[in-house]
Amino acid sequence: MALSDMKCRNARPGEKLQKFSDGEGLQFWVQPTGARLWRLAYRFGGKQKLLALGTYPLVTLAAAREARDTARKLLLAGIDPSEDKKQRKLLQYGSGDSFHAVAEEYVAKLKREGRAPATITKIEWLLSFAYPILGTRSIKEIDAPSVLRVLREAEIRGRYETARRLRSTIGSVFRYAIATARAQNDPTFALRGALTTPISTPRAAITEPKAFGAMLRAIDAFDGQLVTRVALQLMALLFPRPGELRAAEWSEFDFDKAVWTIPAGRMKMRRPHHSPLSRQALEILQGLRDITGRGVLLFPGIRTPKRPISDNTLNAALRRLGYGKHEATAHGFRATASSLLNECGKWHPDAIERQLGHVENNEIRRAYARGEHWQDRVSMMQWWADYLEELRAAHH
Repeated sequence: MALSDMKCRNARPGEKLQKFSDGEGLQFWVQPTGARLWRLAYRFGGKQKLLALGTYPLVTLAAAREARDTARKLLLAGIDPSEDKKQRKLLQYGSGDSFHAVAEEYVAKLKREGRAPATITKIEWLLSFAYPILGTRSIKEIDAPSVLRVLREAEIRGRYETARRLRSTIGSVFRYAIATARAQNDPTFALRGALTTPISTPRAAITEPKAFGAMLRAIDAFDGQLVTRVALQLMALLFPRPGELRAAEWSEFDFDKAVWTIPAGRMKMRRPHHSPLSRQALEILQGLRDITGRGVLLFPGIRTPKRPISDNTLNAALRRLGYGKHEATAHGFRATASSLLNECGKWHPDAIERQLGHVENNEIRRAYARGEHWQDRVSMMQWWADYLEELRAAHH
């Protein structure tokens, strides 16, 4: 059955890769990550092959069909569309020392090293800002003013953080070019301090104990979805990143050992994270298990149990409780816990950092921290849960 633009637009990711056919080999892929891709399946020389035609909606349905028809004409002429695409790239971007060619090699290297798909997508998106100006130029001839011109394009639009990250990404491409003997220096080094520094906007959080106690009481009295209330209660007790909790699966929880193991794929630092569970957290989880324990997710969405509640669900609940976006956010529970745990003076700062899932940048300190202060964290998380009960009760 032929595709329609509406069907492409409304396609939603599932747990596995979904493939939709438009006929004559044209396929529309929807990955679990949300990426929507065009692929052309064809045979050449007796072998089954696949040609990437771009991403939707950047490449529309009409454009994908046009690309399919062009590829089929090549096949009729005895030409492999994949090889034709490679040859066209070489003509467009030079024999291998153009910025575009080196950047693509660098990205391919990151893929081989197992970098997260989200990281690769971000790097490719950033590099797309550089290609119009630097893409066809020999990398050894690109100087600092040329790179600055690319960065200024982003700054003009007010995208100061994008410009800062783009400088770093372009620098990584140049360092790869130096390592592969195609460039002599990294022109981005001379641009340090040349960009507008983005203003950091910390996520809103309540860090005054009495006010936090009032928020805990408000959460307990939340009259919306039960699953949402439980998620907010666990955010306060465990203070993970919201995405780590929302997508949590029952298989990650060991009730006997009182440990929640978050897999590396959901952690910002791409390494597994073990979180001790306090008595109070276990009680809440056991109650939730009676409600959603038959499924995979702790917090299934209302529309489909295969997808978790959204980040907006938690923030909307806080708004419903009367907390504005400048007062409290789901992510703000982390700042609250970090502030109050550090201020009490009872716990080693490294234990708090480990519990927050932060990775030590200093290699030597990281080596010494392999034990991850586990026993300290077990005690700290029980103390924290008891402390929240005190704050909750102290309203007279």
